[in-house]
Amino acid sequence: MTNVGVEASGFLPIRRMRGLPAVFLMAAIAGVAQSFGRFAFGVVLPAVRNDLGLSNTIAGTLATVNVGAYLVGTLAVSWATGRYKLLPVLRIGFVIALAGLALTAVAPNAYIVGLAMFCSGFGGALVWIPTPVVAAAAMPPEKRSVAIGLMGTGMGSGVVFASQLTSWVRSNRGDEEWRLVYVVLLVISIVIVLAATLFIGHDQQRPQGNGGVGGFGALRRMRGWFPLTAAYTAFGFMYLLILAFLATKLEDDNGWTSANASLAFTLVGIAMIFGGPVFVAIGERIGARLGLAIAFTGWVIVVLVLLPGWGTVTYPAAFTVGLVFSGIPTLITLYVVRNTSVDDYGPAFSAATLAFGVSQMISPQIGGAVADLAGSFTTVFLLSAAVATIGVAMALRLPRPSD
Repeated sequence: MTNVGVEASGFLPIRRMRGLPAVFLMAAIAGVAQSFGRFAFGVVLPAVRNDLGLSNTIAGTLATVNVGAYLVGTLAVSWATGRYKLLPVLRIGFVIALAGLALTAVAPNAYIVGLAMFCSGFGGALVWIPTPVVAAAAMPPEKRSVAIGLMGTGMGSGVVFASQLTSWVRSNRGDEEWRLVYVVLLVISIVIVLAATLFIGHDQQRPQGNGGVGGFGALRRMRGWFPLTAAYTAFGFMYLLILAFLATKLEDDNGWTSANASLAFTLVGIAMIFGGPVFVAIGERIGARLGLAIAFTGWVIVVLVLLPGWGTVTYPAAFTVGLVFSGIPTLITLYVVRNTSVDDYGPAFSAATLAFGVSQMISPQIGGAVADLAGSFTTVFLLSAAVATIGVAMALRLPRPSD
């Protein structure tokens, strides 16, 4: 339902959404910032590489620029959310994320692609970190965990759409037309951003700026902050080794067609739609500690299943990757929301995301270099599984509910 209301950040929505409509619109915003701006590059990457004549190392470097910018963006969010309200930070992120999509749509070479990836990563951080709290505030207190769980639906839907669009473009227009994918994504994103600007509000008092340097003061006030941050860091490194190179591995190592590789990536996206709600339900039942341990363990198993590239198991494994990929950050976000105040949330989550961002920044470049050295992506996938075991150990170090 909607109602007219005064917007505490100084911007008056023409009609302020509440309830599930607001949550789904915020999920769509998460899809624009994350799926379109960041994750779509993984499925478009083989076409970009082929069209521009790039090595795997250079291709991995472009992905590194994206996540490096995400790292810089988390620093900016940590500073900004300690001084300004969440919604203005979110809106600035809209603009920067759209600029990244626009640049990618016209990029003539790897340098402009790199600049576009920087905008997408930086804008993605400014959008993603405030999004769960803004979405949760639109729901009654007892249903706010549902709002957080549904954030993955936008990202999953975005990945599905981008994957199928990329498959169609490559099959019907050729690798050299990969920019058309970003033209379509840009148009859709503009519509979603305009809707969010007009209909989304958030009531918040001006923060007092006591989050500490980089937000770590606020983070350290959260119980279980160290194992949670370590688990988030492990997740940042392990997931990009799979998402950035899954389509490329299936094509290069296993001889898959681009259409079949895109289908596998599409299944990842479909599962992302359900991963958040599924793991929120698990977390509500057994707690974030055991929920995260199960998710990290599942990642180890499914990555090993992906190695041979057999179609009968690769497709279900790709689906499971999407479930776990969406589930882990949902549980982490839910944990932070529940264990911080509204003022501490932005700086604390930014600080945790900073560590996550560092691991993201080095992950794809390391993956690309390892693939070039080894001549395949097998070692890259094994590295992802090994790092996931660290995530299992850190999850089990989180405080028990009774502690």
